[in-house]
Amino acid sequence: MTQDVIRQREQRIGWLLLTPALLLLLFVFAYPIGRAFFLSLFTENLGTQLKPVFSGLSNYHRLIEDGRFWESLWNTSVFTSVSILCELVLGMVFALILNQSFRGRGLVRTSALLPWALPTAVMGLAWAWIFNDQYGVVNDILARFPFWETNITWLGDPTRAMLALIVADVWKTTPFIAILLLAGLQSIPEDLYEAHAIDGATPWQSFRQVTLPLLTPQIVIALLFRFAQSFGIFDLVQVMTGGGPAGATETVSIYIYATVRRYLDFGYGAALVVVTFVLLILAVFLAGLLLSKARINVSGGR
Repeated sequence: MTQDVIRQREQRIGWLLLTPALLLLLFVFAYPIGRAFFLSLFTENLGTQLKPVFSGLSNYHRLIEDGRFWESLWNTSVFTSVSILCELVLGMVFALILNQSFRGRGLVRTSALLPWALPTAVMGLAWAWIFNDQYGVVNDILARFPFWETNITWLGDPTRAMLALIVADVWKTTPFIAILLLAGLQSIPEDLYEAHAIDGATPWQSFRQVTLPLLTPQIVIALLFRFAQSFGIFDLVQVMTGGGPAGATETVSIYIYATVRRYLDFGYGAALVVVTFVLLILAVFLAGLLLSKARINVSGGR
């Protein structure tokens, strides 16, 4: 039996084993999006007495001219980019610390997972109280400094409300990135660092020339996971600000929820879902492409 025949047989067996998983993914992802696209071709709201009326692509034309959608998309993009950047930097720092040998390391690693393990709605409610302008801990701490303004309305100001959301999200999801990066750090042999140190490399040079290239796959995976999660953020925003004040923190998910559940505009809500899904897929694809190129550059062109 030749090598090509063996390889072809292994490929057929591989596809056969993958078929159940692919069918499951097709049912879980493709069917809902296909159904949403079908519903988006109809107008179904209170104006039609909640009866579907075929309207073609009118919902998509309405979406193009919908300033509220583009504002929510901008809010989502700002929240996603800033929070992911902060989480990556802090996650790298914590991963490097947790990778060191010290007394009680196992307990510290376990404790570091607690923010990520907490339900987002419960955590969001806690952070809403922390940033409360009358009884919040943040204002209580700042009031002890004479040069700080007292009773700051964190959740009543557009910029401060977005900042509060980012702080809460970074606090919760940084451990997720830290654990992923820690797993990658533990797979790097210590011999590489020892050989690098013998050559006279500083810790920063070891990090840049050894740690970062070998850790790039974990960084890419962490960023893609967090990008998809942050782009679809709903529960944290709903609990802390509800999209306010004046829509300053309204994300795409919050807008879709309001369109469907509050205004009962099912056809337009379906169009919003389809467009958001397409934008998310394109953004993830472009991000993965850019990160892959960055990985090749960091790895020295390999």
